[in-house]
This record gives sequence, structure tokens and C-alpha cells, in this order.
Amino acid sequence: MQPDVSFVIAAFNAERSIARAIESALAQRDVTVEVVVVDDCSTDRTVEVARSFPAELVRVVELEKNRGPGGARNAGLEIARGRWIAVLDSDDVVYPDRLARMIRRAETADAQIAVDNLGVVQETSGTKTIMFAPAQLAKFSELRLADFIGANMLFEETFSFGYMKPIFERRFIERNALRYIETLRIGEDYVFLASALARGGRCIVVPEPGYAYHIRSSSISRVLKLDHVEAMMAADEAFVRDHPLDPAAQAAQARRVRSLEEAKSFLTIVQHLKQHAPLKAMKTALRDPMAVRHLRMPIAARLRRLGTPFCSRKTLQQTG
Repeated sequence: MQPDVSFVIAAFNAERSIARAIESALAQRDVTVEVVVVDDCSTDRTVEVARSFPAELVRVVELEKNRGPGGARNAGLEIARGRWIAVLDSDDVVYPDRLARMIRRAETADAQIAVDNLGVVQETSGTKTIMFAPAQLAKFSELRLADFIGANMLFEETFSFGYMKPIFERRFIERNALRYIETLRIGEDYVFLASALARGGRCIVVPEPGYAYHIRSSSISRVLKLDHVEAMMAADEAFVRDHPLDPAAQAAQARRVRSLEEAKSFLTIVQHLKQHAPLKAMKTALRDPMAVRHLRMPIAARLRRLGTPFCSRKTLQQTG
């Protein structure tokens, strides 16, 4: 019998958390569930832990080469059988009522996608918060492409809507041949959902949290590097080429492009400073002065000591 939901879990060296993630998926109430774990060439006991669960409930795929989170998820999509697809990161968990609630609301609204709020767990301290104010999400009965793009500007907020973990109707994914971009190590979730919205997917918003996002100090999603931003810029260019955007989405996309350009300039300045190349940092800042506003005080103070002429005292004060 076809399950209601297929959880796709991309896993890499996740032996400490994978059991917790799988158990939370299997604990879903009022829906039938299968779990697809795709091991991305782990060197620890991830596969052994995943295979300790009943094979009729948890299917394990071992990739022959490392393909990154997008590639691992694509491998999971290829074999998923559920009516709905839910992506679950190997170090996160879902709450027991999440899928039943989201599917019920999506099907009532004739929507192919649903997103909800997230709990945020700081693993080192155990601190728990909610990612988005419920009132903020309550403004969106339906998440449209322009709103989604507009809520994904780099450095504007601690968390963007790109952190959301949507569920998708599998029939819609297959009909539109949607797959993750495997070259992206950060931002692959954003492009996937943006593409689904651009292809006519209706997305309802559930303000209550149903997914617990765990933050570890080593999490790649919390460490933004220059090559990540450059890959995101290339992915955005491809997205615009492949999808016609209405005027509102075009305006939001223009703002996002600018935020990516600014992030690239900022990270380039930081890279030059770390390499003890202040003149190169100054040249980059002169080409993109707004990037300097993202510098934190220790670096901004260093720029002042170097006599950098590219930003005002007020700008430097605002970066602290």
C-alpha cells in the first residue's frame, strides 16, 4: 500500500543523530510513513545505525560517491513512494502531529506544497526558541513566489524562509521534473522551493512549529563562504533563465541579486584582510561600499586603523 509520506533523509557522518531523526519520522500520528535514508559516503556508523530499523519501514541507500545534500536528496526522490515528500535533515526532528496537520491543510486548500514554522534548538546549551514569530507567518495564508524571494535576502535576518522544510505532493514534483541542484552545498532548499512556486505550485503556510532545527557549531549552513555565494549566484541566474517571473517576483529577485552581490563583496573583503592584503580589501570596498556595513566591529576598527576612505564613521558605527 502506498504510504502517505516519504521522509527523505540525506545523511553524512550522522551516527550520533540519525536514529533520533528516524524515530521522529516513524512517530508521526494519523499518517502512514516510509523513511528513505540516503547515505552520502559516510565514514562512521551511519549506515549501521540506519539499518538497525525494520527494513519495511526504513530503506537505506548507499551512494557510490559523495554527491552532497542535493544529490543525496535526489537519490531519495527517485525511490520515494509516498503521496507526499518530506525532507528531514539527519540532525533534526519532526514533531508527532506535523505531517497529519500539514497534509490536511494542504489538501483542504488544494495546495501542492505546505510550509510551517520551526523550533530552533541550540545543541550546546539546549536553548529552544521559535524561528519565525507566528504572527509573521500568519500574514501569509499562501506563500507566493515574490514573498518567498523577498524573504531570502542575505544578512538581513538571522533566519530566512529558505530554512523552511516544505512538504511536497510527489505527483507535482514528478510532473514538473523537480530536482535539487547538486552543485549547491548551501541554498539548495531555496532553489527547489522557488522552482516549485515558479511552476505554479500552491503553498499554504502553517504558523505553528512542526520541525525542530538543531544548530551545531560545525553545521555547514551556519558558515557562509565565498564559493557558496558564487554558487548561489550561478543558481539564481539559471533560475531566472528557466522561469518566467511576474513583475512582483522580478522586483524581489532584483533585490536578492543585489544582496548576493553585496555578500560576495563582503566576503571578498574579509578574505583579503585575512590574507593581509588591505589594498585589495580597499579596492573591493570602493567598488561596493554598502558591503562594508556588514563588517563587525573588530574588522571595521582594523579598517579604520588602515586609513580606509571608503565608508563613513556612521557606517562603521552601525556595523557593531
